[in-house]
Amino acid sequence: MGPLKDVKIIEFAGIGPGPFCGMLLADLGAEVIRIERKDNEGKGDINDIHNRSKKSITADLKNKETIGEVLKLISQVDGIIEGFRPGVMEKLGLSPDTCLSKNSKLVYGRMTGWGQDGPMAYTAGHDINYISMVGALHAIGRKDQNPSVPLNLVGDYGGGGMHLAVGMLAGLFHAIKTGEGQIIDSAMIDGSASLMGFFYYLHNIGLWKDERESNLLDGFAHFYDTYETLDKKYIAIGSIEPQFYKILIDNLGLNFEDFKNQMDKSLWPELKKRIAKAVSSKTRSEWTKIFSGTDACVTPVLSIDESFNDSHHLDRKTFTKVGDYNQPSPSPRFSSSSLDLPNPAHPAGADNDEIFAKYNLDPSMFK
Repeated sequence: MGPLKDVKIIEFAGIGPGPFCGMLLADLGAEVIRIERKDNEGKGDINDIHNRSKKSITADLKNKETIGEVLKLISQVDGIIEGFRPGVMEKLGLSPDTCLSKNSKLVYGRMTGWGQDGPMAYTAGHDINYISMVGALHAIGRKDQNPSVPLNLVGDYGGGGMHLAVGMLAGLFHAIKTGEGQIIDSAMIDGSASLMGFFYYLHNIGLWKDERESNLLDGFAHFYDTYETLDKKYIAIGSIEPQFYKILIDNLGLNFEDFKNQMDKSLWPELKKRIAKAVSSKTRSEWTKIFSGTDACVTPVLSIDESFNDSHHLDRKTFTKVGDYNQPSPSPRFSSSSLDLPNPAHPAGADNDEIFAKYNLDPSMFK
């Protein structure tokens, strides 16, 4: 079992970052009980990665008698995760004050886009909106094009689900040390700003120009970008350190004397053209073979399907089969704790009988 064995978490069903946080905790061994809408009973995709390794019960949260039983359940667990707009849990009778009065050690995790307060707190938003407000979206993409959308990795999953998971773990640790529970206000806009911290620092000290494709790590540098190969595929080059950069240039078959002034930005556009020309002369597999085992920091740009069959991933078991499809294996890895392989997501309400019995809940209050 994982290091969170015996930790019990209630997750109020939602989408995206909240369930992702619950998935991370379940991967680490926590018992995560997902409370879903009564009218969804029996439904659900067993291949939904967000809900893997969780238990599922159904409840009508608009029924006051059901809320009483939910509070009984809350009194017996270590934490809850909810991702409603501010005020919704209060209207349901499940406010932080109410829940903490039933369980003083409770870690009450709240996931929102804009936070529990502020002028935008009650408005709708998505990943692209949160990252647009902290400078992240502005910084990603080519200079002469619209900002590039980085999937929804930054706001939803990095600044959202991962950010809340860190908060939950810190809250649980605090509760163990002090016996005191607390509320975790995890806002995707705050988490996204946290992820941008390094770039704010570089900008503050004059080492980051506030324009796309104008800096070391945004595709402007000839030694930190992607390049098209002969077979219309791509390789990724990240040869920042001088010793790695030398290996790159030598293996590309270029004259290092022409490239020795690595950090002269005025040379970058021309040097990039020369690297692009060299890379286009061979296929991706040829370059992969040439750079294999070197410290040049050159890798193939793999598609999703290709990544499943990459030799490094196969050796480390980076992916595992859950249900019908490949999913990432639980991580990180621990020296003493053994992480179980994930189980497919359970249909809504599949664990009603088990959870009601385990926590001494009245099944009639959930009908």
